[in-house]
Amino acid sequence: MNVFNLSFSALNFTKRLKINLFTKVLIYFLLIGTGLTVFRTFVLIPAREAQTQLPTQPVERQNLKIIVTANGKIEPERSINISPKNSGVIKSLLVKEGEIVKKGQILAYMDDSNLQGQHTQAKAGVASAQANLQKLQAGNRPEDIAQAKAQLEEAQANLNKLIAGNRPQDIAQAEARLNRTQATFKQAEAELKRYQKLFNDGAISRQNLSTYQTNRETALTQVEEARQALKLLQIGSRQEDIQQARAKVKQLQESYNLILAGARKEDINQALAEVNSARGSLQTILTQINDTVIRAPFDGVITKIYSEPGSFVTPNTTGGSGSSSVSASILSLTANNQLVANIAESNLAKITLGQKVNLTTDAYPNQTFIGKVSQIAAEATVEQNVTSFEVKATITSEKKSLLRSGMNVEAEFEVGSKDNTLVVPTVAVVREAKGTGVYILNDKNKPVFISIKTGVVFKNKTEVKSGLTGNEKILLSAPDASESKSPRRGLLPAPPMNNQ
Repeated sequence: MNVFNLSFSALNFTKRLKINLFTKVLIYFLLIGTGLTVFRTFVLIPAREAQTQLPTQPVERQNLKIIVTANGKIEPERSINISPKNSGVIKSLLVKEGEIVKKGQILAYMDDSNLQGQHTQAKAGVASAQANLQKLQAGNRPEDIAQAKAQLEEAQANLNKLIAGNRPQDIAQAEARLNRTQATFKQAEAELKRYQKLFNDGAISRQNLSTYQTNRETALTQVEEARQALKLLQIGSRQEDIQQARAKVKQLQESYNLILAGARKEDINQALAEVNSARGSLQTILTQINDTVIRAPFDGVITKIYSEPGSFVTPNTTGGSGSSSVSASILSLTANNQLVANIAESNLAKITLGQKVNLTTDAYPNQTFIGKVSQIAAEATVEQNVTSFEVKATITSEKKSLLRSGMNVEAEFEVGSKDNTLVVPTVAVVREAKGTGVYILNDKNKPVFISIKTGVVFKNKTEVKSGLTGNEKILLSAPDASESKSPRRGLLPAPPMNNQ
């Protein structure tokens, strides 16, 4: 009620009653006091109580999930730098960065001009080996047989000649040759004597005399040769010559028999082996030519192009994006992004293969991605004296293509649940000198500190293992020190999400 409205109504009332001035003033102040009392009772006091009242929330029973949280990254399951098997120049490149490719798809062509020449040579080698094999399989020609027979007959005739010895005609011919050489020697000796005398008399020079001396020596040599030839003819053939001739006949006879018999099975097998060897060389060249066609080894995404057509590249077995691994590569191919997170050693026992994982990232704040644990590292990693194990998870969400390699994500591993358990808001849990607890309102609507034992923390809720019955009203913020019987030591910091 408005005090001024009451006062105005009172004045009107006094005017109508036509009472004296003192009575009017008395009635006026009486009405003002009544209005102030009503205003204080119904307006000021409720407003003050409303300002001093603390926010509360009843204790609840909920089903809590037990989770282990970890920060991780999105990394590809497979990531390779593609390079040729042999050094060479890129002839053409058929893909671009960011392009999705299928297994077996052609990515690039290498220059194969040198290999084409080797291919032609290898084909010729195969043809030559096959022709030799066919020749052996067909047998020897009649012309080859006739030639071998003629050589055998010639060797046999020479052997017969050696065995029979020299003819009288050959001996007579040798004697006649000896006589001629002796006559020539005598003539040369006579001329030398005559010119020797002229030289002694000073009629000729020593050079002229040397000519006749040479003629005499030559004639004497010829006489000795003719005498030895005659002697050999008179003695006849040596046994060594006969044996040598007989061996040659035997050799030619065996060759003739081999030609008549045709190619041996061993020779045919050797020729066949040579054909297979030539075919192997041809296949090697064809494989090298096929290696100049660079294909995708698996389905994936082209993440980086390192070399353009015309660049010289070499075989490379190093992965990654460092200068040492990409200097000779053509491109980088990745596939199947996965979660890679480091789990603290204390939480490793809670992680199992196939376990569900919820992923969130700042890039998509309203999107939750689902995965399952696919691998747990067998060996720990230690960084800054913190021991952890690398855990990998396969992403199973339909929209997993939104996650890009290198993204930072927060992973929640669902390791269990607690059903129908008492929970309080995490912000209501405080730490006092007597321990951890919460403030509740007692029967007199006053804040009272109650010690509790906490358990699992999930998001903004904390499990209460003991200390509360479930009928209390919890203060969401600790009261001032003047309103509580024990001094407040400070709010309990929110425990980690994986606390159990």
